[in-house]
Amino acid sequence: MMEMKEIAAGFSALAQETRLELMRVLASRGPSGMPAGELAGELGVSPSSLSYHLAALEQARLVQSSRQGRYVIYAVRFAGLRALFGFLTETCCNGRPELCGDLARLFPEEFDEVSPMAAAFNVLFICTRNSARSIMAEAILDRIGRGKFHAYSAGSSPADAPMPEVIERLTMMGHDVSTLRSKSWNEFMKSDAPRMDFVLTLCDTGDGEVCPDLGERPITAVWPFPDPARFRGSDIERTTLLNELYGMIRRRLEGFTNLPFGTLDRMALKARLDELGKPTMYAR
Repeated sequence: MMEMKEIAAGFSALAQETRLELMRVLASRGPSGMPAGELAGELGVSPSSLSYHLAALEQARLVQSSRQGRYVIYAVRFAGLRALFGFLTETCCNGRPELCGDLARLFPEEFDEVSPMAAAFNVLFICTRNSARSIMAEAILDRIGRGKFHAYSAGSSPADAPMPEVIERLTMMGHDVSTLRSKSWNEFMKSDAPRMDFVLTLCDTGDGEVCPDLGERPITAVWPFPDPARFRGSDIERTTLLNELYGMIRRRLEGFTNLPFGTLDRMALKARLDELGKPTMYAR
């Protein structure tokens, strides 16, 4: 439990406009946090000023940091915030804090007070119609990412819905398909959209497909896969091809999730992603 001196230091650290805004921005990113450079840009403050305010908040145990390769990632230490407001509510209503409404439950309990912040990367998969390849990749990464990756998918000319055969195949493989839908990549250009760390294009560029460019912020790579909508043959042959496509995407994503992210800089990561995208890596 925090001592009275620590409680006072915590509230003192928050009693400044830039730090309050800093905490609000970091809180919007949850335990994933954000790099110091991106945070400075978001707040419109100089790096030296940001470092000063972050140091004050870290000293008050309200912010925590971790290193990912060349970047220092900062995140709200929710346990510290919970301790501050828990102090105010523990004597509420003559020792019955539950009568204080939601004030005593403002912060989720699942954030461990002593555990280091875990890396969590946002990954966007793009193909033209967002009905098969990118849908498969989203579902697979959600499963094998084990909380270290947040998977999304989109298309430049999205279909009305994912291909029924793809949803059926994913369901048979035990994936949760309840949130999978076809959508435009424009959703990820909005101001309130999650910021992507990686954008992986799954279009088969050899067939003349065109996929959108989301700019230079995320690390990008092209992993071409054949379009299931063009599969021909009997039902058995189509099912076989879908199974093969599922296996190809999964193997490539297993290679992706096992990369040593903490030891690779941006250029090295880009090179490793390009290497993973080479079709010869998984030739049968």
